[in-house]
Amino acid sequence: MPAIPVSFEFYPPKTDEQRSQLDRTVRKLKAHAPEFVSVTFGAGGSTLSYTPETVRELRQAHALDGVPHVSCMGGTREEIGQLLQLYKALGCSRIVALRGDLPSGMARMGDFRHATDLVEFIRAEHGGHFRIEVGCYPEIHPQAEDAHADLQHFKSKIDAGADSAITQYFFNADAYFRFVDEARRLGVSVPIIPGVMPISNFTQLRRFSEACGAEIPRWIGKRMQALGDDADGVREFAADLVAAMCRRLADAGVPELHFYTLNLSRPTEAVLARLA
Repeated sequence: MPAIPVSFEFYPPKTDEQRSQLDRTVRKLKAHAPEFVSVTFGAGGSTLSYTPETVRELRQAHALDGVPHVSCMGGTREEIGQLLQLYKALGCSRIVALRGDLPSGMARMGDFRHATDLVEFIRAEHGGHFRIEVGCYPEIHPQAEDAHADLQHFKSKIDAGADSAITQYFFNADAYFRFVDEARRLGVSVPIIPGVMPISNFTQLRRFSEACGAEIPRWIGKRMQALGDDADGVREFAADLVAAMCRRLADAGVPELHFYTLNLSRPTEAVLARLA
């Protein structure tokens, strides 16, 4: 299998225990020399500071390219403008720009309704300073009108100035390949990085997947069900499954693999060990 760059996503910890967990995870995963490590958007009131704090820690304590997610939901132009200035001051040259979900407890949508608006704002305010990553959905965004409309929304983000895209996770590589082919036919030429979800807790994964529209093929669920309480068997099957998909993606020449770690090191390391 050809060598392939990797990147990791983390979420900002909120407690001392979570901070220790993330620190342990980062110390293990940074041995894989990631291209960058992204930090999800801590939204809503005081939690807004968690993402910048985590980005600062990753950059300064771990010497990694910490990349913040910026969501347009619930934020004013002024708030998002201040956030971008903060990230610029921290040395960030890359941003993951997302629509996001309205934070719990917040009644208003914010000044931007779509990720396209956020991309346009970043470009207008900062020119080419930031490399802008956007999200995309090989298996269609759960709120999209239809597959065609979803592709058009994706193209609009690229046309607004995004440099590349990271997909929602999937377990069907053909869905990714088809999505890329369809995007290319629309004239989208930027890198489309596959998002990969190592499996740690299948019950949790099923719940996540129902919420975000990622399909878990029926046969995978049946195999997991058959393994029952065999924790070692579940871990081995899960790592083999995800590694086989990653190998197929790498062989097809994808630009990078972006791992959704859930702040855990073992599931991602188990997949990467099989790709070595």
